[in-house]
Amino acid sequence: MSSGVSVSDDCLEKYQELKLRKAYKYIIYKLSDDNKQIVIDAAVPTASYQEFLDALPENEPRYAIYDFDFEKPGEGMRNKITFYTWIPDSSKIRQKMLYASSKDAIRRQLVGIAVEIQGTDATEVDYDSVFEKAARNV
Repeated sequence: MSSGVSVSDDCLEKYQELKLRKAYKYIIYKLSDDNKQIVIDAAVPTASYQEFLDALPENEPRYAIYDFDFEKPGEGMRNKITFYTWIPDSSKIRQKMLYASSKDAIRRQLVGIAVEIQGTDATEVDYDSVFEKAARNV
């Protein structure tokens, strides 16, 4: 299901900068005010995982990319580019539907995603949950 939403060029440019140059630790995307385009909400060069989680709105959906670093026991440091669909249970129903139906518009264009996370509350995006998925895909 597609909502007809487009993705701004800036979204794709910033993603390439994160992926190829490690220019950002995370990027948060949102729907524009008129709900016709996915745009950048934040692009942050350095941050901890907790700072990234704190940047996700408590009651509003977002898409996000996080360059997830972790240590795999006995194998050293690893990192995975992780795509998040953040749709909190407390979001308005219309927002939930728009974000759910628009996800493919951005996801298809972000080549190189290693892990996908869907979160509706904090427990689904906490470090341990994401680590478990990332470590499985190494």
